[in-house]
Amino acid sequence: MTIPGPRRLPWLLLISAAVIFLDRLTKALVALRVPVGDAIPVIPHFLRITHWTNEGAAFSLFADSTSPNTVRWGLIAFSLLAALIVLVMMVRLGDRVTLTTIALALVFAGALGNVHDRIAYGSVVDFIEVNIFGYHWPDFNVADSSIVTGACLLLLDSLVPRKVDSEQKTTA
Repeated sequence: MTIPGPRRLPWLLLISAAVIFLDRLTKALVALRVPVGDAIPVIPHFLRITHWTNEGAAFSLFADSTSPNTVRWGLIAFSLLAALIVLVMMVRLGDRVTLTTIALALVFAGALGNVHDRIAYGSVVDFIEVNIFGYHWPDFNVADSSIVTGACLLLLDSLVPRKVDSEQKTTA
């Protein structure tokens, strides 16, 4: 019988809360200071702070749908289901802080950050605009960045070879 270690779940939830706070703060500042459709250059020809609303999913998918209410509530349902699944995984793995659990905390925060906007405002505020060698990347926000960073960390973690415990070797 193994004695469980201290729970690290509160720390993971604190990471999620910090990302959600940063997402809400940045979206509120942009909404307050940048009129919709305007932009503030940060690094000329590379990075601008813009103010757009996105009624669709990533890359504005479904934004021009003929039934926007269905799309909105479908995205809300999908995001809440995904957040619930990620939370369950965090609870199950919450006895340690690993690359996987940090990634899950980031994905959880991003999902909740954007679903908040969809429920409260009907759309998501996107404000980071990047142009690389003439290519315009679709505008995004802190929640989007958190989801992508978490997904990349999960991918990276899946590619790293695992060390096998000597105890596991003897039982195998």
